[in-house]
Amino acid sequence: MCLLLGATGVGKTLLVKRLQEVSSRDGKGDLGEPPPTRPTVGTNLTDIVAQRKITIRELGGCMGPIWSSYYGNCRSLLFMMDASDPTQLSASCVQLLGLLSSEQLAEASVLILFNKIDLPCYMAMEEMKSLIRLPDIIACAKQNITTAEISAREGTGLAEVLAWLQATHRVNG
Repeated sequence: MCLLLGATGVGKTLLVKRLQEVSSRDGKGDLGEPPPTRPTVGTNLTDIVAQRKITIRELGGCMGPIWSSYYGNCRSLLFMMDASDPTQLSASCVQLLGLLSSEQLAEASVLILFNKIDLPCYMAMEEMKSLIRLPDIIACAKQNITTAEISAREGTGLAEVLAWLQATHRVNG
C-alpha cells in the first residue's frame, strides 16, 4: 500500500489519474488535457499497474486529523506540497513532521512531491527545501526520503514518480 497525503488542493487526485495514464502508456506519448477532478472527501483507492500492481490510497487533505488511522500496511508514502503556494508551506511542513515521527511509518519510503511547477509563481525546489529546512528533516528522519519537482497537470516528472514507486515496491516486496 502507498499512501498519498497532502493539504487540500495540492493536486493529489490529478496526480493519481495522471500516474494511471503514464503507467498505461509506459511513459510514452502526450498526456493531453488534464482530466477533471473534485476535492476528495474521504479516501480513494487506485491501482496502478507498473510491472506489478501498486495500490495508492489517497486521503483528502481535510482528513489530516485522522490520517494516522490509515498508516497500517503502508510501504511507501507520497507527500505532496504546492510549490506555488508559499503560505501553505509551513502547514505542510508541520504535517510532514507529524508523518515522519509516526512509529507506524518508520519503515516507509517517502517521496516528497513539489507539485505545480508549471505555474509561473512556483518556488524553486532549493528555495522550498531551505524554507522548510528539509536537509535537517532528512538528517533526523528514520525514513528514506526522496524529493521530486512535478507538474501533475503537464505530466512533468511523473515517469520518475512511477519509477520510484516501482523500485520502492520491488525492494519492499
